[in-house]
Amino acid sequence: MTEWYYVDNLRQRQGPVPQEALVKLHRSGALSDASLAWREGMGQWTPLGELCSELGLAAPVAAPPTPEPAAEPVVERPLTGRAVFTASEPSYAQHTPVQTAPVGAVAAAATAASPYAAPRADVVEPRSVGRVQDGHVVYAGFWKRVAASIIDAFAIGIPVAIVAMIVGGLMGAGSSFTTQVFNPGETITSYLLTAIAYAWFHSTAGLSATPGKLAIGIKVVRTDGDKISFLRGFGRYWAYLLSGLIFCIGLIMAAFTERKQGLHDLMCDTLVVDKWAFTAQPERQREELGTVALVVLILGGVLLVGAFILMVVGFAALASMGR
Repeated sequence: MTEWYYVDNLRQRQGPVPQEALVKLHRSGALSDASLAWREGMGQWTPLGELCSELGLAAPVAAPPTPEPAAEPVVERPLTGRAVFTASEPSYAQHTPVQTAPVGAVAAAATAASPYAAPRADVVEPRSVGRVQDGHVVYAGFWKRVAASIIDAFAIGIPVAIVAMIVGGLMGAGSSFTTQVFNPGETITSYLLTAIAYAWFHSTAGLSATPGKLAIGIKVVRTDGDKISFLRGFGRYWAYLLSGLIFCIGLIMAAFTERKQGLHDLMCDTLVVDKWAFTAQPERQREELGTVALVVLILGGVLLVGAFILMVVGFAALASMGR
């Protein structure tokens, strides 16, 4: 039996429900022809009015055309006397000059008046829409967050490392990559710059996400759906480090908590959700992992296995040289 999902009048996603239940909701008036529905195998959400044949719904009956009033019969009169000259003489009445409007205004008016013109609507970016409390919320799972962290390790980690090396060189201690010793100035600079970068990306209106989260399609918000402040994002980064220091238990918690929160999320009152959560279009959220996240996880796994093999080969080479 085919299971369907639908969006009710409160813009909340419901389902799965059998096809018969969906038809009953439509016939009872709880759902209209404009209500969106979706089932496995469909590319996108579709209004119920376009699914009449598949669901067995009655197609909307078009209103009968309004009959046009009958034209009055034309009575032909013979042209006699003055009527002959009146019918044949040209008119010399002074015509009122026609005021012309700009071409653009005429085109706009013609487009608006034409019944065949395409509908026009203001385009609103999803992130410019105010926070919407009602609606289903899809929380970002553990593997989506892992994929986002892998991307951020390159997108944020590499630029921060380069800047930290330059700062370490300016402080006169040299870079840890060249001196092979611990460089406190470079290390502190690296952590501070990373915390500032994460805080800026997470608190910026219109983003609410680092480059990795943007690529995966998730964002960081408060538990009420509002964006976080810069200071909260700054503190969240240090809480994130704490989650990793305790044997990564704080990070793994995101796979088991009700709202997919890690220890740092619980400490900072934050959520990681789908980018369409808390917006006027919650039906565009996706539960599945996604192609980008899947590819990133596969590549990350290949790199991890390759690094492990190189490490084993390196230890074996050192052991053979010591004999």
